[in-house]
Amino acid sequence: MSDADPTYEGRPLPRPRDEVVDQGLGFDVATLFTRRRALRLFGVGAAGAVLTACGTVSGGSTTTSATTTASAAPGEIPDETAGPYPGDGSNGPDVLEQSGVVRSDIRSSFGTGSVTAEGVPMTLELVVADLANGGSPFAGAAVYVWHCNRAGQYSLYSDGVENENYLRGVQIADAAGKVRFSSIFPACYDGRWPHIHFEVYPGQADITDSTKAIATSQVALPRNVCETVYAQPGYEQSVSNLEKVDLSSDNVFGDDSGALQLATVTGDVTGGFTVTLNVGVNRGNARGPSRTATTS
Repeated sequence: MSDADPTYEGRPLPRPRDEVVDQGLGFDVATLFTRRRALRLFGVGAAGAVLTACGTVSGGSTTTSATTTASAAPGEIPDETAGPYPGDGSNGPDVLEQSGVVRSDIRSSFGTGSVTAEGVPMTLELVVADLANGGSPFAGAAVYVWHCNRAGQYSLYSDGVENENYLRGVQIADAAGKVRFSSIFPACYDGRWPHIHFEVYPGQADITDSTKAIATSQVALPRNVCETVYAQPGYEQSVSNLEKVDLSSDNVFGDDSGALQLATVTGDVTGGFTVTLNVGVNRGNARGPSRTATTS
């Protein structure tokens, strides 16, 4: 090969008379490898991230693993309805005005309530990233979580539990942007994919005004884990309800099958499950005065 022969990214072309795209498989593979290595070295964002997740169920035990080949902040969590049962003052009751709502264990009612929700133990971990600040951990963000019980009822609203406020609570994100709640696995009720509601506020002082929420969204729960949980006593109605719904056709998650909302889950029915989701939010967002709908 002469000094005048063309090169590409410092490498001689195997077929100097052909276009770069026609240099053969070996040359293409080497080019791809070089570019991926550069992405890792320079920390390119979401375009350089590859996430692979898998889930298995065996003997009542569920394990979901994830492998990331390049670190990146999560995309912005999709904005969803707070539904008809938010309990944030935007549609009737306001648990966020009550002393005691900032707590990590949300299984029991507080204040005048006295009931503890029963069901398969669940730990919910949300890791909040501030996309307006380069995807850094959103330390100090206040996260309000609520969901139904194992019968599909919402405290403060459903018949028989109007005077209870269990399965609702607020946690303040730590230095890593993480909040953690002790709860029970929610039911699948008619017409909806199993889910958990949450709102993100800039800080604890903002939670008494629902219009200050900067994100309102929902966590989708994986089918294999739901099937394992719903085989347990108390969840009988959820079995038939789950058979009638699908993540891809759900009226909340159906747009993209919950691509940014589907949780990673580990654990089993004996020791409980840990549900984890990375949540990207933009602190510059603001909500209007009406954010509720008939969608639950």
